[in-house]
Amino acid sequence: MRLGIDIGGTKTAGVLLDADGRIGEQIRMPTGFGADDVVATALLAVERMSELAGLEATAFGSIGIGIPGAVDARTGRVQHAVNLGLDGLDLGDRIADRLGVAVRIENDVKAAALGAHHLLAGAGGAPHAMAFLNLGTGLAAGIVLDGALLRGDRGIAGEIGHIPVDPAGERCSCGQQGCLETIASGSSITRAWPTRHPLPALDLFERAADGDLRAVEVRDRFLTGVASAVRILVLTTDVDTVVIGGGLSALGDRLEEGVRRVLDEWSAVSPFLASLDLSSRVQIVPPGFPAAAVGAALVGEVAWQRS
Repeated sequence: MRLGIDIGGTKTAGVLLDADGRIGEQIRMPTGFGADDVVATALLAVERMSELAGLEATAFGSIGIGIPGAVDARTGRVQHAVNLGLDGLDLGDRIADRLGVAVRIENDVKAAALGAHHLLAGAGGAPHAMAFLNLGTGLAAGIVLDGALLRGDRGIAGEIGHIPVDPAGERCSCGQQGCLETIASGSSITRAWPTRHPLPALDLFERAADGDLRAVEVRDRFLTGVASAVRILVLTTDVDTVVIGGGLSALGDRLEEGVRRVLDEWSAVSPFLASLDLSSRVQIVPPGFPAAAVGAALVGEVAWQRS
C-alpha cells in the first residue's frame, strides 16, 4: 500500500494506492500556514490515512508528498512556497524524523504529471512522452519521459509559465516582462476580468458564451495563451500528449475545445504545425481525479526505517 499526500495552498488531499495501482481511501483537509503548521498538516494526513488503512506509518510501502514551491527531490527541502509561508523548510527530514520512515518530497506539478501518466497507463494508453499542464493561479508543467520525471539540472524543467512571450506585456511576479503566466493562468483572468463572481473563470466563459464582446476578447486571449503553452511543450519535448489539469481544468469541454480551436486555426496557416497535429494531443484530466496525490504516492518509492 502506497500513501500519497498533496499539500495545496488551502487544501491537503491524501490517497492510498494498492499494489495494482488502484485508488483506495481518500481524504481532504485544510492546510496550515507556515512551517510548523504545514508539518503538522502532513503528519495529521498520515495519521488519518493510517487509521483508514489500518496500518502503522512504518507499514506503508512508500510515503510521498507533493507540495508547491522549489523542491529538492534529493533532500526533501522546500523553498519559495509563498502561499504556504515556506522558504527553506527541510520537510522530508522533519516528517521522517517524526514517523521513523523515509518520506519523498516532490513539487506538486511534477507529482501531478506522474499521477496523470499513471491514469493514462491504467487506461492502456500510457504515452512515451507526456506533459501535464497545470492551470491554476499560475502556470507550470511537469514532463514524464518513459515513465520518469524530467527534472533538469536544477529541478526547474517545465517552468514554462516564466517564458516571456510579450515584451510589452505585464510584469510577472518572477520579475520578467510578459511571461506566459501573465496571459494563461487563473491570476491573469482575475486581473483581466474583475467580477464579484466567486469563480471568475467560469463567469468569464459563461459571459463569453452569451455574446459579451469584452468577455470574448478576454477569453480568447486566455485560450491563445494556453494553446501557446501546448505548442511550447510539443516543440521543445515532442510529447505525445498534453494533459491539462489544475483548478481551471474544471472548465472541462469549454477549455479543451477552445484550446483545440486555436491550435487548429494556427495549423490552417502553417503546414509545419499542421504536420504535428497539435490539437489531437490535448486532453483534460477527468474531474475529481487526484493527480498530485496519486503522483506523490508513486514518487514515494520504497520507504525504509530510519536509525
